[in-house]
Amino acid sequence: MRITVFGSGYVGLSLSVLLAQNNEVTVVDIVPEKVALINQKKSPIVDKEIEEYLSTKQLNLTATTDGKSAVKSAEIVIISTPTNYDPGKNYFDTSSVESVIELVTAENPNAVMVIKSTIPVGFTEKARKRYACDNLLFSPEFLREGRALYDNLFPSRIIVGVPVGNRRLEQAAHTFVELLQGGAIKKDSEVRFMNTTEAEAVKLFANTYLALRVSFFNELDTYAAVKGLDAKSIIEGIGLDPRIGTHYNNPSFGYGGYCLPKDTKQLLANYEGIPQKMISAVVAANGTRKDFIAEQIIAKNPKIVGVYRLTMKSGSDNFRQSSIQGVMKRIRAKDIEVVIYEPTMKEDKFFNNRVVRDIEEFKKISDVIIANRYNPELEGAMDKVYTRDLYFRD
Repeated sequence: MRITVFGSGYVGLSLSVLLAQNNEVTVVDIVPEKVALINQKKSPIVDKEIEEYLSTKQLNLTATTDGKSAVKSAEIVIISTPTNYDPGKNYFDTSSVESVIELVTAENPNAVMVIKSTIPVGFTEKARKRYACDNLLFSPEFLREGRALYDNLFPSRIIVGVPVGNRRLEQAAHTFVELLQGGAIKKDSEVRFMNTTEAEAVKLFANTYLALRVSFFNELDTYAAVKGLDAKSIIEGIGLDPRIGTHYNNPSFGYGGYCLPKDTKQLLANYEGIPQKMISAVVAANGTRKDFIAEQIIAKNPKIVGVYRLTMKSGSDNFRQSSIQGVMKRIRAKDIEVVIYEPTMKEDKFFNNRVVRDIEEFKKISDVIIANRYNPELEGAMDKVYTRDLYFRD
């Protein structure tokens, strides 16, 4: 089948690689450098399985910046473009998704479009009416950054939103699931078909629950730190309850990354006029945690604070909305000098803070080193390191 994928981030590129095992896939991106790398069988993002599959597998995959040509012969168009949260509008910026819908509607109205970008609840139905197109599906993604292809090869579940009673799109939805299963290693994942609006809600509520869980263990850790208690003992004690379990329980500087910050805020925006307390609390708790972490560092009266990595976690190249940035900005606001160790950065400054690429120099000049997650690179300077990573894992 001829498939065009818009966007070569974690979602788009992992899907492109997955589907290119058995289909003719064209991935479209607006960044020429990313397109060039993909055509050289190199990954523009850090993802072990994507890198491995691009370099070793026989994939029918090409990349281009020419979206207009790429959609003309496509049977399925997957939309996985960025939908960043716009604080001014208090809503996702869905303009990139809308531009692809407009392009496909104009150039190839018979192609079935599958939105993989995260969107507000109700967006797909509104788009169907706005663009008078009867070919829109929505399928939420449930991927971890740095393990995106792995999570497509071994999916936890596959959900497709399809308008109720639309026989043509119901068939297209089943076809899309078969395509995903055809490229996956795990063939027996749970599959659910539901209305598009419910599928959109699944994504936002799932990520908000994960953010809630992160916030819960962070606030437990804050309590333990203030009271002088052993947070690890408390966490392990409550984790023995099988209803709670031992997953997603490692304290951090807050939740961050591609999805959780923006998805929680979007869900909160969707709650306008609806009674709630918890969703607001999840959003507010993340700021409170960063305040607490920053206050702990400032109380040490350091002259220079070293920020160990801007990325959210090991095996990732994602800086976006990383929690350590929020802590860093709070410290910087107190006129404390901040230096950053981030070897993946080409620039010498990040928000006017000096970037250091030599780990030994970084450890030497820093009075305190803040690290959202431990790394063996920090050995030899652990007396300077402030982290809430109790388990030395993501």
